[in-house]
Amino acid sequence: MEQKKRIPKRIAQTVISSLKGGVVPRIGLPYITVGRKAEIAALLHDVDLVKDGGASFRFVVGRYGSGKSFLLQTIRNYVMDRNFIVLDADLSPERRLQGSKGQGLATYRELIQNLATKTRPEGGALTLVLDRWINNVQTAVAEEVPYDDPRFQTAVDQKIISQITGLNELVHGYDFAQLLERYYHAYLAGDEDVKGKVVKWFRGEYRLKSEAKQDLGINMIISDEDWYEYLKLFAVFFRQAGYSGMFVMIDELVNLYKIPNAISRQYNYEKLLSMYNDAMQGKAKYLGIIMGATPQAVEDRRRGVYSYEALRSRLAEGKFAKEGQRDMYAPVIRLEPLTAEEMLVLTEKLADMHASLYGYERTISENDLADFIKIEYARVGSGSMITPREVIRDFIELLDIVWQNPDRSVQDLLASDDFTYAAAGDAEDTDGDFAEFTI
Repeated sequence: MEQKKRIPKRIAQTVISSLKGGVVPRIGLPYITVGRKAEIAALLHDVDLVKDGGASFRFVVGRYGSGKSFLLQTIRNYVMDRNFIVLDADLSPERRLQGSKGQGLATYRELIQNLATKTRPEGGALTLVLDRWINNVQTAVAEEVPYDDPRFQTAVDQKIISQITGLNELVHGYDFAQLLERYYHAYLAGDEDVKGKVVKWFRGEYRLKSEAKQDLGINMIISDEDWYEYLKLFAVFFRQAGYSGMFVMIDELVNLYKIPNAISRQYNYEKLLSMYNDAMQGKAKYLGIIMGATPQAVEDRRRGVYSYEALRSRLAEGKFAKEGQRDMYAPVIRLEPLTAEEMLVLTEKLADMHASLYGYERTISENDLADFIKIEYARVGSGSMITPREVIRDFIELLDIVWQNPDRSVQDLLASDDFTYAAAGDAEDTDGDFAEFTI
């Protein structure tokens, strides 16, 4: 019998608690990942493209609870393991791509706050990255000029300048390079005050140009109109600093769809188009962008992304794509429901994790798992409407109740009145979905 990999209790607790609460855990995903092979393969193709100096832009589209956030988090962990920097944020009424009250800048601030690396996956890694950049330059120079050589510091200065000078050709690159140089000199001098002010500027926290001018000698601040230009600068700089590139992940695009004012929505879609064009036309380098959205938020011709004709004409599927026959290299990846077989594998993983977390021998059998999935998928319309979030929530609740009530069995609960709603649906199973569960 295959030895199951032991799951650390801290990870098991985080995964179970997060899933029960309807959110995606930031750790432990490899223990529960099932399905989505085609989608993951397509996104990983983009990873190679970005690493080679290109740019990519993808929309991951699926219903609430269908696994959009799970897929984004899976890719997030994957690219961090491959030395990419990741910025992620959820849109909200206060965070958009553009807005008259600084909502675009609010999104930028959230992204920078969540800047993460493999060694700092929880975010807040900007200062760490800047310090590592300088350390890497010093280490590289030391291979040719010893630390105690009088020429060492001059050689480091020259290498630093040569790296940041390459940013000058990009929009706002000159000011960006100046700030990097200020940070470098403050690092050498141990001036934490100046370092903090430069980081504050990079985070978009200066509200007035006069304040930035007084503190740093830079008559420029990041604004609602140009924050995306600075993401492009960061992507190129991070590559020079020794990383593979940068991925930006923005979820809950539905909040653009929900903007009540039509003109404000159009401004946001215009910003979205600008970002998309930049990536697809080669105006950005070492940058991957992935956005999560619901089908309605994208396809609604009145309020959704497709209400902006320039975006609809670029993103709409062609004549040959259909359910079960998707082009995974298209800009929009539509998540199809997980199959009953995939959900069966997922529940088995969760059952093992639950038993490991609470220290008991797993008692739920393969027949029990099959019966549970059969009931869940027997709901009317579940073939297209059921979501992993619903199934996972029900299953963890089932495990918790059986664990806390030893006098109750899984079969007792599955046969209880709480599950009788599925009986009619069970009779309607005419496509053989459950034939494989006869164990």
